[in-house]
Amino acid sequence: MDRDALEMRPDAAADWPDRIYDTLKAQAVTQVALVPDAGHARLIRRCLADPAMRVVTLTTEEEGVAMLVGGWLGGAKGVLLMQSSGVGNCINMLSLPVLHRAPLPMIVTMRGDYGEFNPAQVPMGSATQAVLEAMGTLVRRADTPGDVVPVVDATLRLAFNTYRPTAALLGQRLIGAKTFGKD
Repeated sequence: MDRDALEMRPDAAADWPDRIYDTLKAQAVTQVALVPDAGHARLIRRCLADPAMRVVTLTTEEEGVAMLVGGWLGGAKGVLLMQSSGVGNCINMLSLPVLHRAPLPMIVTMRGDYGEFNPAQVPMGSATQAVLEAMGTLVRRADTPGDVVPVVDATLRLAFNTYRPTAALLGQRLIGAKTFGKD
């Protein structure tokens, strides 16, 4: 196996999902909206196990935008977890937090990125950051475990302090490229 292939497989013991959970708790996040995603699986399990967090599984990602803006208006801090392919579903709804000056932090696992095997994931994966920025979202990216906490913390702080949509993109070098049995 070559060096690039090794870089695409995250260490099973990597604790970055646990550190994201700790960051959510430190920022008093109590609502988590998500469409199930393997890249977020460990973080999702941590949130589901926490009785102080309300976790809502969505049928489509844009529902999370409305839910979290409404939650903010009711006094709750929340975060939207999704895969980059779900960003395309949110485009029109991203005007909601901009118009109402409401925070909307998003943590996005990337597909169509480093080492992607599925050509259908590449167009949205390549456009994710530009599309989010075009809709007024402040975007930061984490590609190594050492990037995760500073990027997620900055993303949450930017959202809650400036009342804007923000996104932390978790690259495939961090989460690992899917291979479905291919080496």
